[in-house]
Amino acid sequence: MATFELPSEAATTTNTTTTTSATSDISDADADDDLSTLPLPQALSRTEFLAPNFNPHFYLTSLNPRSRHQTLEDLRTDLRQRSQQLNQELLDLVNSNYESFLDLGQSLRGGEEKVESVRVGGLGFEREVEQVRKQVEERRNELGGLLGERRGIRRDVQVGRALLEIHEALRELEERLGIVDVGGDEEDEEDEDEEDEEGSPEDVRLRRLERHVQRYILLRRQEGRVEKHPFLEAQQSRFAEVKKTLLLDLAAALRHAKAQRQDPERVLKIVKLYGQMDAEGEAVRILKAG
Repeated sequence: MATFELPSEAATTTNTTTTTSATSDISDADADDDLSTLPLPQALSRTEFLAPNFNPHFYLTSLNPRSRHQTLEDLRTDLRQRSQQLNQELLDLVNSNYESFLDLGQSLRGGEEKVESVRVGGLGFEREVEQVRKQVEERRNELGGLLGERRGIRRDVQVGRALLEIHEALRELEERLGIVDVGGDEEDEEDEDEEDEEGSPEDVRLRRLERHVQRYILLRRQEGRVEKHPFLEAQQSRFAEVKKTLLLDLAAALRHAKAQRQDPERVLKIVKLYGQMDAEGEAVRILKAG
């Protein structure tokens, strides 16, 4: 026959302790799941969305719901609200700019006259600039012509000076050679020059003849440096007369030196003077003559 036994005191005590522990664990778990006891999550920062290198993936990864003390659904709701807010701000900005654009268009109505006035003023300024440009071009051409004329005059002055120097030097050489008449004062000056020189009369006359030949050669070089000029063409007869006189003086000096047969060096100097005047043939002819 079955019998019912009351639990012993020890068993009762053990069961009571076990029940109490289980109840305590359940209370602790409920306390952990109760979000009302957690701090409120921080609001999403607006500046994070404005960063130049904003990356949605990294940004969402950084938003850990557990570290924010926020459920995933609440985070989604927060992000959705922030997106709607940004869209509304963008729409307000577009509408504001569009209204400003419409106001600008209305304010520009009736400005055709002002635009036409500005256009006419611009055309007038363009015509004035063109007139100034033409005047500057004319002045530039005029200045270029004047500068060219100045260069021509300067060149003519230089040529004139060179021709005058040739004329004066040729005139002086003609006087010294006795081709043209000279005053007594110039003859006295030449005689004084001969008296101041040392040596025999033959040596003095030879040195004077050398100077005459050098002056003639210098005149020919000056003539070569001047461009072909009618004045020089007119002086060719004078040059020919001077050369003829010099050759006669050289011939006389060479015959005199040859006749003496005592100074071969003097004969050689006279032959060199013939060579400077490109008349070696005349010297050879005189030396070969009996």
